[in-house]
Amino acid sequence: MSSDLQLVETVEKEVLSTLHYPATDVLTNPVTRQQRHHDAARAALLGNSYHGKVDIYFRTADGATKRVYTTVWAADEEYLALKAGGALPVRAVLRFEFY
Repeated sequence: MSSDLQLVETVEKEVLSTLHYPATDVLTNPVTRQQRHHDAARAALLGNSYHGKVDIYFRTADGATKRVYTTVWAADEEYLALKAGGALPVRAVLRFEFY
């Protein structure tokens, strides 16, 4: 794990709707974006099949890196649907951590 991901603020999924997210994708490498898409689908499968949770590292519009530990119910090209009705734009996601 890189050092910039070790010192991140953990937030509850209920506050995600109050945060502002970047207008452009936080990942610039197409290969990394493809891996994120694969991991998002894996997280949704884990959430639906086993109600498993994952850590999602993401960036806010002010450049801060944050983490949320939650269940992903669905993932499409633009958003992750999270437990309790929350949502997170995929363009803000840096990576997933599975346990």
